Amino acid sequence: MAEKLTENQIEAELANLPDWGETSGQIQRTFQFPDFRGSMSFVASLAEYAERVQHHPDILIRYDKVTVTVSTHDAGGVTAKDFALAQEANRIATSVQSA
Repeated sequence: MAEKLTENQIEAELANLPDWGETSGQIQRTFQFPDFRGSMSFVASLAEYAERVQHHPDILIRYDKVTVTVSTHDAGGVTAKDFALAQEANRIATSVQSA
């Protein structure tokens, strides 16, 4: 099982992901895309990754914006798995935005 990170560890990790923030024991970011198609392309790619690693974020879609919220429920908070997913979400978003 993944180990819950301390507040100091979370702050240190967030320093490497400037568009992400912590809220209520989770990390979260809202991504902006040119249109609905971009949002859906991002969500589809993120869903494929989440299934592959068996770690599933909460996803809120609002036309050209997608908010991703993640924590590790088994650990009761934020773990290294969440930051790995955040980094992959950033990579996918960059790929979709530049397509």
